[in-house]
Amino acid sequence: MLRFLVHVTCGPADPTRAALAFLVAKAAIEEGHSVSLFLAGDAVTLLKDESLTSVTGLGTGRLEDHYAALAAKGARFYLSGMSAKARGLSEADLAGKPAEFGMPNVLVRLAAEADRVLTY
Repeated sequence: MLRFLVHVTCGPADPTRAALAFLVAKAAIEEGHSVSLFLAGDAVTLLKDESLTSVTGLGTGRLEDHYAALAAKGARFYLSGMSAKARGLSEADLAGKPAEFGMPNVLVRLAAEADRVLTY
């Protein structure tokens, strides 16, 4: 089993790429690998309920479906604290989700611990 880190920086404005990041993460976790996602920049807004339900990529599926599969299989989501603050996200936006805010040192730690890092 490998540890994957998927670093996502694209948000709802690029739905195909955003959904692709989650789709690839879902494929890894379904293969039995450990998966963490670090969302930075506009990607932090992908975990807002309105984004989860509205983002659909062209040929890459519905973000909500990928997120649900990842959460059900134990994936962890980390959101850049600085990006989230700049975009008005709060703890309330993460309620009930396997997610937490993290500073750049969390991204560095996750990357150092990962066997593979994928960036979207």
